Amino acid sequence: MMGPLSMASPAMISAKGLLLLKATPHPYFFPSSDELANPQKTLEETQNEGVVIALYDALKIHDAEAVQKILAPDLEWWFHGPPSHQFLMRLLTGSAEEDTDTSFTFLPHRISAFGSTVLVEGFDQTRTIAWVHAWTVDGIITQVREYFNTSLTVTRFGKTDKSDYSSITSLHCPSLWESSLPNRVGKSVPGLVLAI
Repeated sequence: MMGPLSMASPAMISAKGLLLLKATPHPYFFPSSDELANPQKTLEETQNEGVVIALYDALKIHDAEAVQKILAPDLEWWFHGPPSHQFLMRLLTGSAEEDTDTSFTFLPHRISAFGSTVLVEGFDQTRTIAWVHAWTVDGIITQVREYFNTSLTVTRFGKTDKSDYSSITSLHCPSLWESSLPNRVGKSVPGLVLAI
């Protein structure tokens, strides 16, 4: 049995009890078009991606202790999709049925970070189910928004500096990120917009 986290995501606990991750390339992820278009990723974004990658590594090997260190005890959860696809919720709460829920493996395809929000897009082993996770990271993961068989567009609403919202004149919200996998699973899916 492997330790709390695999070597693919080296980590340690700081004196303050925070999970610290060393930013290293991960074999599951390739540079996305978002990363290639914006190579100016901040240290915070790199660390936040590391926390999320460590979670997927821990889930893959069913390391409950590592998962508990990475997730806030009062994790906020949002879900959009068929109730039968709540695999992650059932896995994390221990209510997973052996045959169906534990056999579902999250295969991350693309990861992108925008400040404290880390987006991960993937599919199941047969490529019939596409999913997107939008994680909020503040040292540990405090929120997840989970979308199954849904096309997701992410936009930033308002000004990036929080000093003055009274002078916002444009309601145009540029797209920061768009999911691509629903097109690959070969079916029409609903579309949603997530404003961060």
